[in-house]
Amino acid sequence: MTDTPITTAASLWASVTRPADSYTPLKGAKSVDCVVIGAGLTGLTAAHHLQKSGVTTLLIEAAEPGWGASGRSNGQIIPALNYDDLDELKNKHRAAGERFIALVRNSATTTFDLIRREGIDAEVEITGWIEAAVSGNDLRALERRHTQWQKHGAKSELLSRDDVAKKTGSTTWAGGWHLPLGGTVNPLALVRGLAAAFVSAGGVIHNHTTALSFGRAGTRWVTTTPQGRVDSRALILASNAYTDQFSKRLEPTLAREFVPVTAWQMATNPLNEQQRIGILPSRAAITETATPLSHLRIDARQRLIIGGTGQLDANNRLQAVARTRLHQLVPSLAKSDPLKFEYQWSGITSQTSDRLPLVHTLGPDGVAWLGCNGRGLALAASVGHELARAITGTPQTDLALPFTEPKPISFHAIKRHGGITNAIKAHLFTKSA
Repeated sequence: MTDTPITTAASLWASVTRPADSYTPLKGAKSVDCVVIGAGLTGLTAAHHLQKSGVTTLLIEAAEPGWGASGRSNGQIIPALNYDDLDELKNKHRAAGERFIALVRNSATTTFDLIRREGIDAEVEITGWIEAAVSGNDLRALERRHTQWQKHGAKSELLSRDDVAKKTGSTTWAGGWHLPLGGTVNPLALVRGLAAAFVSAGGVIHNHTTALSFGRAGTRWVTTTPQGRVDSRALILASNAYTDQFSKRLEPTLAREFVPVTAWQMATNPLNEQQRIGILPSRAAITETATPLSHLRIDARQRLIIGGTGQLDANNRLQAVARTRLHQLVPSLAKSDPLKFEYQWSGITSQTSDRLPLVHTLGPDGVAWLGCNGRGLALAASVGHELARAITGTPQTDLALPFTEPKPISFHAIKRHGGITNAIKAHLFTKSA
């Protein structure tokens, strides 16, 4: 069996980002201090911290760094969870829960600091993030979310209809929740820049190298690939939503702890001056509640990038739904030059049963992380650092991670199909409120 090269997803980011550095597949046997499986943002951050701490680290990636969700996302840096009851989280995990809430609260700043420290050109814009309420009921839910996060120390604001209109240019929304420390990046540029920083620190990346399985052999971990093997003292599994996409034997138990949901993105032509009038004057990143467009933003080239969940099979139908919603949000768009969607792409993201990320111990010096629930881009840098600390000897009781025992979702195959189907129904074929 040999690895089959997998090309980069045909996204806007792949078109505008500098080419990836050159890596080679793993051939033969290697021995290192730590092996990391998955070259998304979490795996790269963990590997980078380890290598700079003197831990020789090898990173295995089935495709290319950033090929998965990290490099295909909308690029929103959101310092919050897709989960509301922070008091319950704290009570359940006690000190670790409190530290994890603080980690999430500071995750945007941690990410932006990493980018600045490593000199990565990721088109950073710290312009805030707004969750915009489609209805009064949604706004009341956002009020509760704002209260929770403010109670736990977050810099958080509740916005009125007029406040949201000033920041977004749209009077459609009933109000919103604003996290001013959030923002946007070019996610693929971030991942590729971090990969280069890791290699510059002495780390090794093997692309087009599928991790087929891993396990213990005496006091060491052994990871097998189609053309090689790696033995290591420590192991980090950071394959997230793609855990069972390349090898069903890799970690089947953990792969049944989440439902993979297809997420799509579309990018317009660069907007002209007429089209830019009234569209996101604050350049804040937007997430909508319960509409076909889950999120939207403006990039460095003045393109409007929108996204949601569901399949991209019926592209024309999706474009029509997206264009209709944009015209509802900004009526002037219907009177200007027609928007052209020049890029369309998709990938999968992982959704857990309670919308909380999962962190597990795999064995001695072995850890795994999965379940980004649509918030992974901000979380990754912070979680990656904590995973590295776990490998370098920090006691689990001192980490800002809520470790749990693996618990596969009951009737996973049915829910896996249902999750994807419901995403299509909810976000493609329902009318907005």
